[in-house]
Amino acid sequence: MQSGFKNASRVAVETLKSHGFEAFLIGGSVRDFIMGAPIGDIDVTTNATPEQVKAAFADFRVIETGIKHGTVTVLIDNEPVEITTYRCESVYSDNRHPDSVTFSTSLADDVVRRDFTMNGIAYGFDSGFCDLVGGIQDINNKTIRCIGNPEERFHEDALRIFRAMRFSAVLGFKIEENTKRAVHNCRELLKNISAERIRDELVKLICGKNAYGVLQEFSDVIGVFIPELSACVSFLQYNRHHIYDVYIHTIKALERSRPDPIIRMSLLLHDIGKPLTAHFDEKGERHFYGHPKKSAEMAEKILTRLRFDNDTKNKIVTLVAFHDSPIMLEQSVAPDRKRIKRIMSQIGEELIYDLVEIKKCDNLAQDPRFYRGDGFYNEIYRIIDEIISEKECFSVKDLKINGNDLIRLGFKGKQIGDALKMCLSAVIDGKIPNEYSALADFLNKKN
Repeated sequence: MQSGFKNASRVAVETLKSHGFEAFLIGGSVRDFIMGAPIGDIDVTTNATPEQVKAAFADFRVIETGIKHGTVTVLIDNEPVEITTYRCESVYSDNRHPDSVTFSTSLADDVVRRDFTMNGIAYGFDSGFCDLVGGIQDINNKTIRCIGNPEERFHEDALRIFRAMRFSAVLGFKIEENTKRAVHNCRELLKNISAERIRDELVKLICGKNAYGVLQEFSDVIGVFIPELSACVSFLQYNRHHIYDVYIHTIKALERSRPDPIIRMSLLLHDIGKPLTAHFDEKGERHFYGHPKKSAEMAEKILTRLRFDNDTKNKIVTLVAFHDSPIMLEQSVAPDRKRIKRIMSQIGEELIYDLVEIKKCDNLAQDPRFYRGDGFYNEIYRIIDEIISEKECFSVKDLKINGNDLIRLGFKGKQIGDALKMCLSAVIDGKIPNEYSALADFLNKKN
């Protein structure tokens, strides 16, 4: 069974053993090995102190990543290996880090402080598995279970609450009942966790194969750091196009998409403004006029709060803002090329394919009677491919006339931008060809 581990794992363990210390692989790499999954981060636990670890790896590059907590990182074959001394821990005042650490000589002491049974299995290349907490059985049963008292584990490190949900979404494992109860009960502790940590776990969660199930069952936990989503839970739409409340519609749309972080975050937030824009008409049907704009405004604040980088934030906000933009003429059943080009002129070539997927998933999460069919969306993709491959004009930069040309024609300041937009609109509508003389003549007549 040893062939599945990276060479750096063996070097790390055998180096420590050659210096007279105990050493075991532990955590995610052992879990992944048992599951037959690709091996990720390498963690080693040992009875060697950090200073003894540094001495044992004197010929390697050693980084003191968390030395006060007993952890150093050794680079082996360009692989980072985290080596941590067996330890016992005190209280966690900040619900994230222990106030103090006491080193131990017992593997058992180290195992019982860890988060979940599936991450508490040790492995020695000579001795095999050392499973003191039933982790192998839980992996075989696809169960996420805290080691010891779940509420104690979550008070020690509140990020474990989200990690339980993320593992459930990514691995497709169920969360054991006592652990699940503690996830709900301790959810407010997540307010003590940094936005960056929440963001990273959230992105992994929503891209998991069981994202829908986790988002449905733990909407109260999601609401701790995205309270705007809580207003969507059980918010009935009372609209003939919809058979689900806003939240269920949202996560069903998300479930239908490929697991791309930008697409899935866009879908998570695409209708978040609906509760604030809802109103009934005289027939008792609910409408949400202006909800894309409101959702985009809210999405920008949420993404800023969660410390998303500006490029990712701008893409998501743009996709949310345009997710409901019409892509066909009124009363038509076919996509409209001009409308597609107009949207492309506003959001660019890079995002148009993502927008179509979002529109399709949004449609799939409505009443099935109103789904336009795969053929409809395939036709949109075909039109987009054709527009791009044939280099059709859909942006100002594609025009055969530019700002310098307009200055020579007598345009100034704001007039230049307005004139270019006017030209683009006329070209997209087919009123004039994209040729310099035709564009100049068009502007002269308008000027």
